[in-house]
Amino acid sequence: VLNNYMRSLGVSVADSLIIRIGQENEVSDEDILDRIGLPCFVKPARGGSSFGTTKVKTPEALRPAIELALKEGEDVMVEAFMGGTEITCGCYKTRNSSHVFPITEVVTTNEFFDYDAKYNGQVDEITPARIPDEVRDAVQALTLKIYDILGCKGIIRVDYILTSSEAKGEEAKGMEINLLEVNTTPGMTATSFIPQQVKAAGLDIKDVLSDIIDNELEMKG
Repeated sequence: VLNNYMRSLGVSVADSLIIRIGQENEVSDEDILDRIGLPCFVKPARGGSSFGTTKVKTPEALRPAIELALKEGEDVMVEAFMGGTEITCGCYKTRNSSHVFPITEVVTTNEFFDYDAKYNGQVDEITPARIPDEVRDAVQALTLKIYDILGCKGIIRVDYILTSSEAKGEEAKGMEINLLEVNTTPGMTATSFIPQQVKAAGLDIKDVLSDIIDNELEMKG
């Protein structure tokens, strides 16, 4: 639903469909693959840490992937694969200011940014990302825009895939910015992106959190 909403506002997102629990047998594997194609990702529509997520490469692997995802949630998303550079950008806003953090580039030798890559060190997380300044500025501006569109509070993190494309204006420079997902409660562990980005910005996470809390107290005062 969120992806379709963001697409309607001109944000580039991968083609996807939702399969709800109890309806998994109402759509055939052939219909899914005709629309989405291979490879594709099958994942719980609500969740985190890549639990229940599978990169599907063959038709035979589709149904087991759907069954696995259904064990983690009631809705399953089947999403078209996009090859490119994975990045993520955090931000927050207060009543008087906007703060967008340096972008992190995610590089893993795993099939995708799965649980082991996220928490067991099987990934390189490069902050700031090795992308052109024009693309960096466009991603940060889009992240702040998404924050406003969704009416977010506190810190969010938005994940993207940069794919090659013909330049669409000066901000693109041959790269298409594609939305993957919006994390409204991003991880805050020692290996999580937000603490890394806060540090790269020369900030202290305690000061950032205090800023957010003080803002909420002022809004309610």
